[in-house]
Order: sequence, then C-alpha cells, then structure tokens
Amino acid sequence: MKLFVSRALPDSVMEAAAEHFEVTCRETTQPMDLDECRAALAEADVILPTLGDAFGADAFPGEIRARGLANFGVGYNHIDVGAARAAGLVVTNTPGAVTDATADIALTLILMTARRAGEGERVVRSGRWGGWHPTQMLGLHVTGKTVGIVGMGRIGQAIAHRCRAGFGMEVVFYNRSDKRIDGARQLGSVSEVCAAADVVVMAVAATPETRHLIDADALSAMRPHAILVNIARGDVIDEGALIDALRDRRIAGAGLDVYENEPVVPDTLMTLENAVLLPHLGTAALEVREAMGRMALDNAIAIAEGRTPPNPV
Repeated sequence: MKLFVSRALPDSVMEAAAEHFEVTCRETTQPMDLDECRAALAEADVILPTLGDAFGADAFPGEIRARGLANFGVGYNHIDVGAARAAGLVVTNTPGAVTDATADIALTLILMTARRAGEGERVVRSGRWGGWHPTQMLGLHVTGKTVGIVGMGRIGQAIAHRCRAGFGMEVVFYNRSDKRIDGARQLGSVSEVCAAADVVVMAVAATPETRHLIDADALSAMRPHAILVNIARGDVIDEGALIDALRDRRIAGAGLDVYENEPVVPDTLMTLENAVLLPHLGTAALEVREAMGRMALDNAIAIAEGRTPPNPV
C-alpha cells in the first residue's frame, strides 16, 4: 500500500511508516498546492496531509485511488470533509495528542502579552535598556483575574484548568452547546465573554461559522486593559479589526500563534509593540509531534486495512 506524506515527520514516525507502507514524502516544507493534491489522490492509497494542504472541494473531482486522508493535526480546515466523503474517502485527525502542548502555548502567550515580555526582550537586545526602575514596563498582573475562553473543548478545558489552578483565575466561557465545567461559568455570547474577561483566549475549531468570530464588535466589548490570545486558527479573528484595536490602544495587547493568511503576517502587525507574535509553535515539542505522528499513522493503517480508524472526523 502506498502512503503519501505531505511533509516529513519526526524520524521515528517516518521509520514506523516505512514498516507498513511504501512511503513517498515531499522534500519541501511548504503546503501542497491543488495539482499536488490531485496527483496524490490519484496515486496513493492513503495520504497523510497537514496544515495548509489544498484539499478543498476542487481537489476531489477526477481520478481517485486514495481511500482516506489521515490528517496530521487536530485542525482540518484545509480539508473539505464533505467533498472528501462524497468521493469515498475517510478523513481522520489527531485529537488528544495536541491538547496539553497547545494549552501550554496559550499560557505562554498570556504571560508574555500581559507582562510585555516580547517588548522587554526587544528593549534588552537593542541595547536601549537603561536599568530597573519602579514604573518600568508595567503590565497586567494575571493572578486573580478573569479569563474568558471561546471554545470549551479539550484544549479550552486544559487552558481553563491551568488558569484556575495555577493563577487562581475566574473562568468564564462561550461554547456553542451547553456545557457544565467545574469552576467555570458559561456565558451566552462571545461579546459577553469579551466584556467580562481580562484575558480572552480563542480555542475554537476553524469552521465557516467561526470565521471572524472575533470581529470589530467583539473587540469593542473588550476593556482597555484586556488582552486577546489566539491558539486556534488565524481566521477566527478579523485580523484587520484586531490591528486597528491594537494600534488605537482600545485593547492592551494580543498574543498570536496563528494568522489569518499564514505564513503571511501583515507588516503593520509586526510593528506593533503590544503584539506578541509566535510562528505557530502550538505543538512544537518533539514528543508531541511524535505522538501526533503515531496517531496519524494508526489512522492511516486502519484506513489501508479497511477498518474503522481510531479518530474519524
């Protein structure tokens, strides 16, 4: 059976894949374009895609040999799941393996943004630091504040636990379905969460319904001292509206690990001192990426063998 791997995974995963499949792996680290996706669908039995690969609806008309897409990652907004299913393919993802690492990055961004750590490092590296003084770079004290989480799935709950247990934060959240979470209070809308929280964290899946869930109206509900963190997907925030809010100091800051047109980051956003910008590091730890790869490979093997995979979407 032929496995097509979009981009190279950790060595241990690639070695395990070679024990089960005839493996073809692209040499580039860039996403697959439409022509590459169509060719892989025609030539491979199983495809292991990942973030940004162009498996939209227009990838599936034509010759298809593949039985399924074993996605590497929990997010799969680069795949038109309905079109894939209509073409007879199974689609899977890698939930669970990414939960703690992604929640950790959320806490990293909360602290970096609240305490102006990125800005402070730039001051030191530039040689402009003149020494400590009592009013130097005053930021937001996180302990005891209110965190508002938009999307209370596995990752949202892991963020809530860290904020509550580690920093004594009150937790409010928005979720499209009713959910009972110990120590957290569900609110009726995104705007209510934005108005109530000192720190707003985006942890929703990227779907047509969640695109620009944080728009100008939601940002206007936030308080001037509040910060916004995004570890979901870039397009859940209207990036232009966020830039305006940051530039005008209508909110205190934003910590971003993802971007609306990734990897393109607007020049204006990069010039804003109150923005902390990371290069999509959410799951960037070797053992996490190995666990994701093993999960994706288990899904791929099940698809190849005609079994129900462990993690269908």
